[in-house]
Amino acid sequence: MSAKGTLSNERRAKTRHATRASILEAAQRVAARDGARNLSLRGVAAEAGFAPAALYGYFAGKDELLLALAADDLAALAKTMRMATGQNGRTDSLSAAIGAALSQMKNMETMAAAAAALTPIPGSTEPERHFNGRLIAALNALSDASGKRAESREAQCDVLLLAAALTGLAVLSRSGRLAALGFTSEELLKRLEARFTAAS
Repeated sequence: MSAKGTLSNERRAKTRHATRASILEAAQRVAARDGARNLSLRGVAAEAGFAPAALYGYFAGKDELLLALAADDLAALAKTMRMATGQNGRTDSLSAAIGAALSQMKNMETMAAAAAALTPIPGSTEPERHFNGRLIAALNALSDASGKRAESREAQCDVLLLAAALTGLAVLSRSGRLAALGFTSEELLKRLEARFTAAS
């Protein structure tokens, strides 16, 4: 292939990537405004300034778009936890990570909406594999914050249980049920951290 052909392919790839990113940004705005469960390709296309059919060149349907949004949220969550823990060796790394994670997860609606988009055969599509990779990165960030790498099956179970508890707390807090039950996220996070560190 000629140098001119290579440059042309690179330009096309950059343009495609930029267009996909602008669609995802439009989808984030629509999800924030209307709720992720109410997301429609037509609404996203209108927000992004595209014809609805144009989105099918980037996403096979609403489920793929939701998985891409959730994967982006997971990447942001992993980054937030890593930033909250700062340097290795902090004695309060786990507390900082789970506090930051819960704070961010309270505003993440895409995870619940994307759960319905996952197929019964995990990782059977490219968007699912991408989602799974971002999920593993978030779990690794949580594991690192605990000060111990989750290398054994038992340690991995502990991190997954911690993530599940955080997710449940975020759902209860977001819906107002936590306050209705007379609890605060702060007191439950302290107990969660104490239980997790005692079990480790």
